[in-house]
Amino acid sequence: MYQYISDHLSIDTPTSLSNRREDKLSDAKQDKALNLDEGLAVAAFVGKSLSDENRLRILLSLNGGKKTVSSIVEEMKLSQPLVSHHLKELRRCLLVKVERKGLFVYYEIADERILDIVRQLAHLATELLSKRDTF
Repeated sequence: MYQYISDHLSIDTPTSLSNRREDKLSDAKQDKALNLDEGLAVAAFVGKSLSDENRLRILLSLNGGKKTVSSIVEEMKLSQPLVSHHLKELRRCLLVKVERKGLFVYYEIADERILDIVRQLAHLATELLSKRDTF
């Protein structure tokens, strides 16, 4: 009788409450997984821009503050078109900010945490490669 009433009047039984909680937990896990998937896509997007040694060197060069393309070219000993290309990629991924002053364009790190990530990545890579026996 109790089951009949609960089925037709939408009265929650302990079993239905438990099932509903499990459904909500399952939905929450799916939502977290979706958010994580979206976060991973964004991380991959930014990670791709960090996959070039010259870009990493440019980021570390900008640690000292704002610099023009020509000052980065001189410091890095790279061609101006190559530096401009890398800065365009870093700007596209929001890793550097651009400021125009008259004829000059200045670049700077968008967020100081980027440098910490680059340093940690370099440290991790060095450790992992030092333990590697074969190539």
